[in-house]
Amino acid sequence: MSRLPIAIVSAMHDELRALLPLLRDPQPVRLAGRDFHQGTVHGQPVVLVLSGIGKVAATTTAALLLHEFQATELVFTGVAGGLRRGVKVGDVVVAEQLLQHDMDASPLFPRFEVPLTGRSRFDVHAGLADALAAASQRCIDDAAALIGSAHLLSFAIETPLVHRGLVVSGDRFVPSVAASDALRQVLPDALAVEMEGAAVAQVCADFGRPFAVLRTISDRADDSAHVDFTRFIDEVASVYTRAIVEDWLQHRVRA
Repeated sequence: MSRLPIAIVSAMHDELRALLPLLRDPQPVRLAGRDFHQGTVHGQPVVLVLSGIGKVAATTTAALLLHEFQATELVFTGVAGGLRRGVKVGDVVVAEQLLQHDMDASPLFPRFEVPLTGRSRFDVHAGLADALAAASQRCIDDAAALIGSAHLLSFAIETPLVHRGLVVSGDRFVPSVAASDALRQVLPDALAVEMEGAAVAQVCADFGRPFAVLRTISDRADDSAHVDFTRFIDEVASVYTRAIVEDWLQHRVRA
């Protein structure tokens, strides 16, 4: 590939499987136990990969993409638990900032601050987030056709929305009302919680590369967070991911 690729990282196997059929002239490369899939999508060089779950796995994956593949920018896709009221199952969140909610080196450093960096929040690339939000809105507007009305209703999805703002990450699943209430109390502007994005943000900041994080809300990070998760990934989140990524790349090529 003569041009340097965009990295598209999936948190879940089903999402990667949904994206792989878009790839033309695939060239697999295996590094550090990961299968990286190089090729093009609508003429745009890309490399697709499964990150693995959690901050360490995501960090390793991001560092390899930026150093070994010289990815010019990185987009991370996956699911998340909704935190702020009004962020519902079936909605899409495009991050504007990322923060590690389990980072606490106090009293040496303020809670949430990444030691020796002077920051707790990492900003995404605004232009990349704008483009992904626009692609997300176009796809959400067509959700009934993409997913099927019956499938949407089976997950109680009525009018899905696109949200933008803070996404928080940590190495623990948030499975209860008590846990999500605790996060809302200390981070009232957080839209959603997941397990990788803020680690990817820190790596991309170290390398000085643009990045963005795109999440489908799979649950409300409460006592029902485990319900129908696998079916939701297969029937909703992976479909969203493929449609949004393809729409974004198509509009990028035209631009």
